[in-house]
Amino acid sequence: MPEDTSVLSIAEIGSFFVGGRMSRLEGLPQRERVSTPGGPVYFSDPNGEIMIGQMYVQFVRLAKPLAAAPLLMRHGGGMTGASWETTPDGRPGWQMFFLRAGFDIYVSDAVERGRASWAPYPQIYAEAPYFRTAKEAWEEAFRFGPEGSWHPDAALRRTHPGLRFPIESFDAFPCQCVPRWGGNDVLTQHAYDALIQRIESDVILLTHSQGGNFGLTAAMSNPDRVRAVVSLDPSGAPDPSHQDAGKLRGVPHLFLWGDFLDKHTFWVHSRPAVERWRDSLISAGCDVTWLDLPSLGICGNSHAMMADDNSDALAGIVLDWLRQRGLAARA
Repeated sequence: MPEDTSVLSIAEIGSFFVGGRMSRLEGLPQRERVSTPGGPVYFSDPNGEIMIGQMYVQFVRLAKPLAAAPLLMRHGGGMTGASWETTPDGRPGWQMFFLRAGFDIYVSDAVERGRASWAPYPQIYAEAPYFRTAKEAWEEAFRFGPEGSWHPDAALRRTHPGLRFPIESFDAFPCQCVPRWGGNDVLTQHAYDALIQRIESDVILLTHSQGGNFGLTAAMSNPDRVRAVVSLDPSGAPDPSHQDAGKLRGVPHLFLWGDFLDKHTFWVHSRPAVERWRDSLISAGCDVTWLDLPSLGICGNSHAMMADDNSDALAGIVLDWLRQRGLAARA
């Protein structure tokens, strides 16, 4: 498929923050500080009020949007909104794909990630952050290769047969990874809920991985504002024993799954919770589409499906699903 290079007519590009509250730091010693190379040494007092729990949101609004609602793009664990922007090998990402399809786009950096910033620990966050290693990304989270296949030397790395991720650009991929903390789910969920309320129209949620649980839960809290939910490889979902899926009877859901899920322990243990939520949605009478790409003859997709070499084709599957529900302009 040739790349679309037509010019977009943009009305506005900007950003804002949602969520957040003041928290006070006390009892910390002053620190010596130099603000710029060669500058003077002075003392900095870290005590006082700081903002915590905010989420960063970048938006691009078209001059003439064609879709029924804007698309809110939510990233996965240890990642930022960069996941949706440009692929590691330099191709336009899903942000540009769906702008060209007529959607206004809101890309968020969740609490503690990227431009949302983070708070001190252990004063605010109870524990130190997690940093994803290249080995974890390769062998577990993103399913590029089996156990034991990672190596610092690119020539010695092994992939799953037929992997669609452009592996020659792998070293650009970990640059997107950022630290994440384990105890901020409540703050993060509050910010995602607040974003839906901040936007003046109904919305469509597009989520990836850890963002899936936050997005599915946000839909539960805002069923009258969410037109549809699209979940790519969600790593979790609401618990049907504590949540009433019937609230979402009018909200269609698409679950899209990549390849090699049965070869990685994390995914073997993560997917059943999403299956239980799917079954609960179906029992409640919801419109649910569950697509395993290999069952469609589309093999080799990693967990980073929006960066795989067939990413536009996969975005096209999502777009067609939205069109079938009257949420996107016809081609």
